[in-house]
Amino acid sequence: MKSIIAKIYDAERLSTEDALALYQTADLKTLSELATFVRKKFNGKSAYYNRNFHLEPTNICIFECDFCSFSRKLGEEGSWEYSFDEIREIATNYKGKPVTEVHIVGGVHPKRGVDYYCDLLKVIKEELPEIHIKAFTAVELEVMFARSKISYLDGLMALKNAGLNSLPGGGAEIFDPEIRNKICKTKATAETWLSIHEEAHKLGIPSNCTMLYGHLENYEHRIEHMSRLRELQDKTNGFNTFIPLKYRHENNSMSYLPEIREEEDLKNYAVARLFLDNIPHLKAYWPMIGRNTAQKSLLFGVDDMDGTIDDSTKIYSMAGAEDQNPMMSTSELCALITTAGFLPIERDSLYQPIKNEKVTLRTIAIHSAENATNNI
Repeated sequence: MKSIIAKIYDAERLSTEDALALYQTADLKTLSELATFVRKKFNGKSAYYNRNFHLEPTNICIFECDFCSFSRKLGEEGSWEYSFDEIREIATNYKGKPVTEVHIVGGVHPKRGVDYYCDLLKVIKEELPEIHIKAFTAVELEVMFARSKISYLDGLMALKNAGLNSLPGGGAEIFDPEIRNKICKTKATAETWLSIHEEAHKLGIPSNCTMLYGHLENYEHRIEHMSRLRELQDKTNGFNTFIPLKYRHENNSMSYLPEIREEEDLKNYAVARLFLDNIPHLKAYWPMIGRNTAQKSLLFGVDDMDGTIDDSTKIYSMAGAEDQNPMMSTSELCALITTAGFLPIERDSLYQPIKNEKVTLRTIAIHSAENATNNI
C-alpha cells in the first residue's frame, strides 16, 4: 500500500495490480483520503449538477437481459411506446423552464431504424431548440444502424445532423465476455460498444461511460472493464464522466442475488477515481444509488450528482431503487452537496459552469439531518 499511495501522490498511473490491491486491502478511510486528494486535483471543491429530464420513448425491447427490470416485449402488459405527438407534448412541458439537457434511452424496439430516431430528435429540437440532447446507448445504436443498413459513421452523422449532441454511457454493463454471456448474451459485445463510442468521439460527439457492478462479476472483471475505458480515453479523450451503476435486484431474472452493501459502493467509487486518471468526472447517479449514499460518495472521489430528473425515469424505480419517483429541486441538490462540504456548481452537459447556486443556512439545516455524512 505504501508504494501505491506514493504513486497516487506523485500522479503516477496505477496498474491493474495496484487497483486490485486497493479493492482487496485498503480500508474505507484510506480510500476516502486518497480519492478526495485526486478528486480535488481534478475538480477542487466543486460538485456538479444540472437541470435535466429523461425521455424513455419505449420499454419494448428485443433483448432479454437477466439484470433488467425495465424491458417488455411488443404487446406485453406494462409495455409502452410514445407517439411523436406524445413526445412533443413532453418536450413542450419544459418550454420556458431552465432545463439544459434531455437524456434519451429506452428499449431496443424491433421495428425502428435511424430515420425514426432522427425524426424524434427533430421533434424535440423544434420545441426546445437550445436543449442539449444526450441520447441512445451503443446497444440501441448498433441495432438501429444494422436495421437501416448503414455504417456507424453514417448513422452517427445522420443523428448528429438531426440534433444529437452527446451519447450516454449505458449498455456497457461489464466487458468480460464470460460474465457478459451470462447476463446479456444477445446484446452488443464489448468490442461493439467501444467501437461505437470511438467513432462518436472521432466525429466530435462526446460521451459518458458506465459499468454495471454488484452482480456476478468480481474485482478483476471491474478492473479489466475500467482498463479498457482508460485505454480508449487515452486514444480519443472523448469521455466526459464515468458512472458506476449498481445492480438492483427487484423484478428481474437475477433477483436471487443479494445487493451489495453501501461500503462496497463507496469502495468502488474510490477505486474508480484513483484508477481512471484520464476521465475528468465521476458521477453518482442518485436515482440508482439513493440520496444518502450519493452524498457520501462525494467523500470517495465523486464530483457529479447528475441532475433534477423531474420524475422522468422508470429504469431504476422498476428495479427497486429507494426513490420510486426520482426528482430533486435545485435547492435540495445544493443542500445535499453543501452539507457534505463541497461547492454546488450548476453545469451544462459538457461541464461548463452555468452559475453557482447560493443555498441559505435555513435550506441547509432542513436537509442536513436527512443527508448527514458523518455516519460513514
